[in-house]
Amino acid sequence: MNQLAKRTIFSLARKPIWHLPSRSALPIPQHEAVDEEICPGYSPNHFYSANPGDILASHYQLLVKIGWGTRSTVWLARDITRLRWQSERTVALKIINSCRDREPYHERDIEEHITRQNQSHRGRAIVRTCLESFEVASTEGNHLCLAYKPMREPLWILQRRFVDRRLPLPIVKAYIFFLLVGLDFLHSDCGVVHTDLKLDNILMSFENESVLSAFVKLQINEVPMQYKVDIMTGRTVYRCHNDFGALDWTNLKNMVPKIADFGLSTRLSYDSPRKEAGGDQTGIYPIQPDHYRAPEVILGCGWDSKADIWNFGVMMWNIIECTELFQQVHNTDGRYDSKSHLAEMIALLGPPPEKLIAKENAMAQHNWPHPISNEAGISCSNAREYFDGPFFSDEGKFLYDDLIPARSLEATLPSLEENERDSFLSFVRGMLTWLPEERKTARQLIAHPFLNIKK
Repeated sequence: MNQLAKRTIFSLARKPIWHLPSRSALPIPQHEAVDEEICPGYSPNHFYSANPGDILASHYQLLVKIGWGTRSTVWLARDITRLRWQSERTVALKIINSCRDREPYHERDIEEHITRQNQSHRGRAIVRTCLESFEVASTEGNHLCLAYKPMREPLWILQRRFVDRRLPLPIVKAYIFFLLVGLDFLHSDCGVVHTDLKLDNILMSFENESVLSAFVKLQINEVPMQYKVDIMTGRTVYRCHNDFGALDWTNLKNMVPKIADFGLSTRLSYDSPRKEAGGDQTGIYPIQPDHYRAPEVILGCGWDSKADIWNFGVMMWNIIECTELFQQVHNTDGRYDSKSHLAEMIALLGPPPEKLIAKENAMAQHNWPHPISNEAGISCSNAREYFDGPFFSDEGKFLYDDLIPARSLEATLPSLEENERDSFLSFVRGMLTWLPEERKTARQLIAHPFLNIKK
């Protein structure tokens, strides 16, 4: 058999290219901001111009946009290299913005590092990492693409499916347990601090493969995406589809939360990969979303994996009460207000210990190796400058007592019955402490009685 015949037979054996629905019937008005367009500093030139039906790297055919952020868009794609007798393979393809430096590759490198660690740790299954990576080119440069196993939806969207957007407490406890197991793997085995824990970055697995298949068939056959064309660049912006259909309630127990999105994560330098988290504090630059920022980050005292533990503790209110624990982290202009944030911490936890204030004063005398700009665009050399300090007098007195609200931690949990509230407060106080070294590790928190579902 000649080579042409072999290639013909092989081509016939490959999966066919799908013809996707026309997009012409669903335009969006030009004045309406769509998905990534609402991100601060949005630049259409940095985003890859993806369209349904496009084939990337001769490997993946784009089907439907399912996510977006400041740094990327996410598309559901099918593997066209599969042979006809093989089952369909679908991936979530994260197409990262073009960049002239190594920044986009940080996420891939962190995830590859995680993948090389202890595969037998039960928390490995709770951490989502990429299956493979490749690059595609545009007029603005190369775009790194990360392929993942598809996930159903973020935890905050799952909450919407329940009465009052509140998950039943037994499910909450199960999910918290799973996530702590995942954090234990990241901290103790990988030496990785996530730094960006929020419900957007907690993704739910599909109940089973049939649900994913049904979603794919629906998108291909019936539901074209809404879109608009950027008149300046010609880039088409699609509205993502993040509704994966009705839940199969009989298989709800098969849905598992996974920790995702390691673009802002950091590796720590512990003496040993197995050393318990909480050792050397190596982080100095600001991290974390505004509502979840740990006190040692604001005060510039250095941070480690215990910053994730604080972050996780604050996130408990998003999961249980569907609200933010800290209500006054932004000023009237919508900018982060560290003074008000610290004032609210004092209201809920009491004043910070002298040890932390002394460390803040000492660290304010040392500048970062490289200045960075804060939210107002001002170049800053240390955390005090970045977060607009100082916050305490020479005697250790908080300078903004008038900002301290009349709130208590106990009053922030109206949905919990008294016995559950007491147990939860005991649990969360192991995370929300001023001093990082006094916080529990993820492994210690797993054993707390609050997570015991059989009561």
